[in-house]
Amino acid sequence: MIAFMFPGQGSQAVGMGRAFYDTSPGAKAVFEEATDALGFDLTRLVFEGPESELALTANTQPAVLTASVAAAAACAERGVKPALAAGHSLGEYSALVVAGALRFADAVRIVRQRGEFMQDAVPVGTGAMAAIMGLELPAVEQVCAEAAQGEVVGIANVNSALQIVVAGPCGAVERAVALAAERGGKKSVMLPVSAPFHCALMAPAAEKLRPALEAIAVADPAIPVVRNVDAGVTRTAPEVKPFLLRQVASPVRWTDCVRRLAVEGATTFVEVGPGRVLTALLKRIVDGARGLSVEDPAGLEKALAAIESKA
Repeated sequence: MIAFMFPGQGSQAVGMGRAFYDTSPGAKAVFEEATDALGFDLTRLVFEGPESELALTANTQPAVLTASVAAAAACAERGVKPALAAGHSLGEYSALVVAGALRFADAVRIVRQRGEFMQDAVPVGTGAMAAIMGLELPAVEQVCAEAAQGEVVGIANVNSALQIVVAGPCGAVERAVALAAERGGKKSVMLPVSAPFHCALMAPAAEKLRPALEAIAVADPAIPVVRNVDAGVTRTAPEVKPFLLRQVASPVRWTDCVRRLAVEGATTFVEVGPGRVLTALLKRIVDGARGLSVEDPAGLEKALAAIESKA
């Protein structure tokens, strides 16, 4: 059983999706629909940059969504379709679009607003995120509690058992990194992000997003979509919006999401969209899992060959 996994912010690169745009009518149509929906030339920004502009959160989010949905369209043209889906943070929107729960034009407008609201929630330069390696979740939670000192610092992403991202004000995150090193963490990496995503500081962004989400139509997904917030499974339309709202200021429980995909029957995990971050994490989450990545036509050909060899 094939599960699609969709990447989130941080996987973007100038030129992503260009090869699919040039070779797949479905992928080209996705990029054109994004430009129409947003009212500016997203395609040109994605293909030509500059990188500094693509890296702005309000641009990154619709860009990664578009490249991911375009890659899924190219997969569908070759008969590669998922029975299950999940996405990392922003990628959850890609999963819901491919599952038919959200219209793509609505999703691309919503995630642009989501990016704007998330950036506005905390002044640029005052928030930070860091990936803490080598400590398990309870130890990182303790580090956050001690590092807070009256500020908000918390778990943002549980990417694997020993790779956990924290978010909060710069000083609190730096204190957490120092404490993690003292407690035996292998290394910690400050992430190049413009805001402290998926922590309590994002609550204002969730409230701003609420009316925008309430205004769009949703449908029952054609395939189950595993959610970031609780690793539960969205199977009906009424489940879509509440969990997307909660997701903004809640940790991404990616480890649990991938395990849930496996419990639901996934045997082949295909990362669809830019980058290969989720494929690398997969090996640390599910023993023996088969991961494939499709970010360009060459990746699609390899995935096809691998799927057919197992069939």
